[in-house]
Amino acid sequence: MFLKKHLPCALLTLLRFLQYHFACYNRFVMRLRIIALCTFLFLTFLLPQAVLSQAPSMTLYVGQGCPHCAAVEKFLAEKGFYDKCSITVKEIYFNRENAKELTQLFEEHNIPLLQRGVPTLLSGGRLYIGEDKIRDYLLNLKVEEENQSCEQPSLLLPALVAGALADSINPCEFAVLILLLTTILAASNAARALRAGLLFSLAIFLSYLSMGLGLYKALTFGTLPQVFTKVIAALAIGFGLLNLKDYFWYGKGGFVMEVPLSWRPRMKRFVTSVTSPLGAFFIGFLVSLFLLPCTSGPYIVVLGMLAQRTQFAEALGYLILYNLIFITPMVLLTLAVYKGLSPERAEEVRQKRLRLLHLIVGVILIGMGVVILGGGV
Repeated sequence: MFLKKHLPCALLTLLRFLQYHFACYNRFVMRLRIIALCTFLFLTFLLPQAVLSQAPSMTLYVGQGCPHCAAVEKFLAEKGFYDKCSITVKEIYFNRENAKELTQLFEEHNIPLLQRGVPTLLSGGRLYIGEDKIRDYLLNLKVEEENQSCEQPSLLLPALVAGALADSINPCEFAVLILLLTTILAASNAARALRAGLLFSLAIFLSYLSMGLGLYKALTFGTLPQVFTKVIAALAIGFGLLNLKDYFWYGKGGFVMEVPLSWRPRMKRFVTSVTSPLGAFFIGFLVSLFLLPCTSGPYIVVLGMLAQRTQFAEALGYLILYNLIFITPMVLLTLAVYKGLSPERAEEVRQKRLRLLHLIVGVILIGMGVVILGGGV
């Protein structure tokens, strides 16, 4: 009750505070940051607790003549699940494609051979094998009788967007891109810098997407314990607090949530050695490794959520969306420089509002952690 009563006021106060600081910004940067913050506040906090998304379509794998399968199908019919939920029934004894599909699911979830069989229900990216487990799952599923639909609370997409926004406004990628554009402009012209910035952003996108898919596969190898959700939430809150530390006490504790100081001279040498758009593309893959300490926090949290909730094809779509959001400010900054924004001016603004960027990222991450702990994701 306390949170419901006071959270909107606190968020409004925070929004006004940030808007006050944005007033002295370069107009382009100000609009970009306000849009990012308002989007986060709407998606993560201002959505009502009752916001529901349609539950994932369920697939029931059965075998003709299997008594347990028949019992589950009868249970679904008696309880009205066929009317309230989207359930596809696939027979595997006489349908090779369905049998192959189920075997592939067992392999992806690392289900031991002795535990495989029918009936098996696929719902929300998880497998429920056996009559008892399917019954227990369905009985615990929240069914909204009035709407005659099978629904579950889900803030996975808003949380992913919030994480991507937090990641996209981190100070590290801005610093690297500004340095790159400054180097290209000094040696050439604005059109060449535009191509270099866009190719550099593309390289970052491809690199982070590849790393994300690799980590997703590693996290989905085997069955993750339920406590892993709390670990994800703890990571989000921990990374958020470290960013808040950099807002209030920047550099204290011997570290900042950015590229380590010992790495920066080498990274700068790599970036300033670029003389062509193609070189910017290839250097983007290398620089992405230097950026990991600064940008990995939200990404790891989101990957943990995806590993718990999604199958590979769905996770791929989410990761593409995440990384498109992640590189959007880089693309916008590149376009702004092409249109006449001085890289020196952009770096001046970045340095001036460095702590504020850490504040925004910290608040978003802590908000994500609270949502995860509350069961919204």
